[in-house]
Amino acid sequence: MQPTFPFAETPDFESSELGRKLFAGECAFMKGVVAMDGLPPDDRMEVCFAGRSNVGKSSLINALTGRKALARASNTPGRTQEINFFTLGSERYLVDLPGYGYAEAPVHVVEKWQRLLKAYLSGRATLRRVFLLIDGRHGAKAVDEEIMALLGRAAVTFQVVLTKCDKPRGDDLEKSVEATRKVLAKYPAAYPEIVLTSAEKGDGLDVLRAIIATIE
Repeated sequence: MQPTFPFAETPDFESSELGRKLFAGECAFMKGVVAMDGLPPDDRMEVCFAGRSNVGKSSLINALTGRKALARASNTPGRTQEINFFTLGSERYLVDLPGYGYAEAPVHVVEKWQRLLKAYLSGRATLRRVFLLIDGRHGAKAVDEEIMALLGRAAVTFQVVLTKCDKPRGDDLEKSVEATRKVLAKYPAAYPEIVLTSAEKGDGLDVLRAIIATIE
């Protein structure tokens, strides 16, 4: 019996090539946004990456694009306070959201960008899918569920991407996956496949590229 929320399968050749060509092409930082009125025109489809601080968003974006410093990783979790827009070809935006759940910053600053994050997720008409990054060592946490609930209220589809999947030992990854599946079962907005990745080892990158390239 296939589990609920199975792993995304290896893409076929055509989808794999679409993904490879998309991410091998033009991809550049466009702008960082600190308020909703600074968002670029909603003239193209966009996907975004969300996740707890220090979950590995910047590392994954850099690995996907093959550009070591496209997304800047901070040594201090929670320091990225902007919504960062990247052009992905001529018809897509790739969006890097500020990390949530922890921050080495004043409370009022944290509150401001958490409001921005929620406003963006709730009100961006061209947002096709949120890739919700969850640390493969730990599985979904309560703060992840807060974002899942928000996305559900906004009717925005989200797909879980487990990061750092090369790190767990023994059956720890399996336990993390099963715990995450149980959480996802509560949220109708959850896309019914999980992507396993390792930015360091390159695992799952072709799968994720193909998924992004084939979203209509």
